[in-house]
Amino acid sequence: MESISSCTSIKNVLLLDSEGKRVAVKYYDCDMESTVQQLAFERSLYQKTIRSSARNDPEVVMFDGNIVVYKFISDVHFYVTAEDHENELILLSVLQGFFESVSLLLRGLVEKRSVLENLDLVLLVLDELVDGGVILETDSGVIANRVSMRGADSETPLTEQSFAQAIASAREQISRNLLR
Repeated sequence: MESISSCTSIKNVLLLDSEGKRVAVKYYDCDMESTVQQLAFERSLYQKTIRSSARNDPEVVMFDGNIVVYKFISDVHFYVTAEDHENELILLSVLQGFFESVSLLLRGLVEKRSVLENLDLVLLVLDELVDGGVILETDSGVIANRVSMRGADSETPLTEQSFAQAIASAREQISRNLLR
């Protein structure tokens, strides 16, 4: 007898470049354990969605028996995939949480080059967003603060800092570390 879960289960979260190649991906589905299967899925999904107008607003598509929500920004493509019975609005909140967290951490410069230069932050965002297919958090401010380790000691959250404050805070932390 199958157990019925009330949690939305995510199959994968993908960040592909403008050619459909991997930038950062996480798979939570046991059906796609091999890299060959994953790359074939990514290539097919990219081919299916490349002609869409998901540049401004996220789009939803049924693909290979799954629901996929996606959004294109600059030269990177954000995707979230789940079973066909999952709620699209929940998947949309995961997608938005992913995109907005990355955008906050990269200070709005969401493009392939900046993502690759900060790949560690993007992978941490994925870890804070979904774990084992279970959605942990979708609030981009909370995710960005956790990833940047802000808010743990009552500092001003990253999302509320101006650029000058962020530079001053970084300078202060470097000074503290050098004086130890």
